[in-house]
Amino acid sequence: MGIREEVYYEGGPHIGELIFGLLLGLTIVALPLSIGAIVRALWLRYRITNRRITVTGGWLGRDRTDIIYSEIVKVVKVPRGLGAWGDMVLTLRDGSRLELRAVPKFREIYEYINEKVALKNPQVGAKVEEKSA
Repeated sequence: MGIREEVYYEGGPHIGELIFGLLLGLTIVALPLSIGAIVRALWLRYRITNRRITVTGGWLGRDRTDIIYSEIVKVVKVPRGLGAWGDMVLTLRDGSRLELRAVPKFREIYEYINEKVALKNPQVGAKVEEKSA
C-alpha cells in the first residue's frame, strides 16, 4: 500500500479573471483575451496534493500535466486582479516551465508548494520570488 494522497486544492481559475476578461471583451479589441478567459474558466482545472501538482486544460480539457515536487527547482508568483488571484510559474529540473494562471488563494498555495519543494528537493530548495503586476 502506498502513501495516501491528500488534496490541498482542487478547482479552476479564479472567477474574477473571467469577469475581468468578459468586461475587456466589450472593447472588441480585447476579444481574444475574453475568449482565453472563457476557455480557461470552462476547461482549466488545478489539483494540488501532498504528492503532485496536476493541471488539466487545453481544448475540452484534454491535456493533462503531472509534476512531482522533487522536479521543481524554482517557483515564481505574480499577483493579478488587485491581489485577489495570481499566476505562478514552476521551473522544473530540465529547464521547462509550467504556468498556473489565475490561481485563487495563490499566496497560500504558493507557500504550500514551496514547503513541499523544500521537503522533497532540499539540495535545490525553491527560489522565492514575487513580481509586481
